[in-house]
Amino acid sequence: MSNSFHIHLVSDSTGETLNAVIKAVLAQFEGVDVVEHSYILVRNSRQLDRVVDHLKTDPGLVFFTIVSEELREELVAHCGRMSIPCLDVLQSPIGMMRQFLGTAETHRPGAQHDVDQRYLQRIEALNYTIQHDDGQGLDTIDNAEVVLVGASRTSKTPTCVYLSIRGVRAANVPLVPGIPLPPQLLAAKKPLVVGLWVSPDRLVQVRRNRLTTIGEQRATDYVDLEAVRAEIAQTRKLFELQDWPTLDVSRRSVEETAAAVINLLAERKERPA
Repeated sequence: MSNSFHIHLVSDSTGETLNAVIKAVLAQFEGVDVVEHSYILVRNSRQLDRVVDHLKTDPGLVFFTIVSEELREELVAHCGRMSIPCLDVLQSPIGMMRQFLGTAETHRPGAQHDVDQRYLQRIEALNYTIQHDDGQGLDTIDNAEVVLVGASRTSKTPTCVYLSIRGVRAANVPLVPGIPLPPQLLAAKKPLVVGLWVSPDRLVQVRRNRLTTIGEQRATDYVDLEAVRAEIAQTRKLFELQDWPTLDVSRRSVEETAAAVINLLAERKERPA
């Protein structure tokens, strides 16, 4: 019996909300072959007809985010005639919010993507992060909200980029054996400094993959297990000496690491000055 099935994602905007929800849902089902069909900017009946034609060819679950009541009802009616299950991903949250606030929604597609102050904040944070990657821009590092420090290949850069997309000004400083910490980092008072570390076995694996990617075959302390063990032990000792919170990112995704950093930020803000 085949585990392959189709799901159809219908959105009147960019589809980012749907993609995030479905990604989270599918992560709970292993060994299942899913064929995703995505339809974005569906805002009239003519555009909806294309979706219906595909449903006739490849029937499957339909998930949608459509704020137009007429278009929403039209899609539900089509699915009903074809006995295809469909779900409005936003209906329940919007209904709860409407009841809680005591006011009606605007029914405006893509309203969450408006260029507002929060959007501009994310752009500013991303620019800051790019300028303060890998130990750059040390003279303005005190303007960061978060500074990630750690040995090479401990996911500092991708985590900083993800944080900046969430509107957090993040910088990162690499720890290199035999090289002291930059005085600007030690003098910084505003940022939350977080130490990232990886188990030596895992770090050697990641570094070897990196060297293979760039065509480097020479054996160095960079991938020597004993040298890496000593390097990680030294970085963890440094974190403890500086009283910096630490995160073991050996088996964490970038998203999980960023979420943990955001939690540390929130806890810091809640503590009395």
